[in-house]
Amino acid sequence: MATKKKPSITSVHKKAGSSAGMTPWLGIAFIIVLVDQLTKITVSKLFTYGETLPVTSFFNLVLVYNPGAAFSFLGDQGGWQRWFFTAIAVGAIGFILYLLKRNSEQRLFCWALALILGGAIGNVIDRVAYGHVIDFLDFYWRGWGHFPAFNVADIGISVGAFLFIVDELRRVNKN
Repeated sequence: MATKKKPSITSVHKKAGSSAGMTPWLGIAFIIVLVDQLTKITVSKLFTYGETLPVTSFFNLVLVYNPGAAFSFLGDQGGWQRWFFTAIAVGAIGFILYLLKRNSEQRLFCWALALILGGAIGNVIDRVAYGHVIDFLDFYWRGWGHFPAFNVADIGISVGAFLFIVDELRRVNKN
């Protein structure tokens, strides 16, 4: 009678790679959502719409609403864009969860996905709850004008996208 070989911990983890391997990445996404929502709630309670507080010679806190996408893209439409961008984000969230489950051992790739996931969830919460995204970070440079206001979720998405590019460049250079 042949003895059954007991699977190793690593082979079990790779098979299961799903929930246990996803936990740290979901934790990072949760932290982004938490910080994003807490900062938005705080600014919304302390500021009136459009109010600006100069902090430095290149940075203000300001409460503004963005009913569109990045750089207020489609922000002046009749409201359909709220659900359109929410649907796109929900689809992206589902795809990111799938990628995290399949690639949970690829650290830089998953860092990128986790940051993007947290940012997407943070902005979806705003769209569903308020009909717009709350932005409050306003950077500018002398006579060059202001960069569009943004929030912590946007930082997560931007840093995640940068890490994703770095990871892809590293992967291409290995081959």
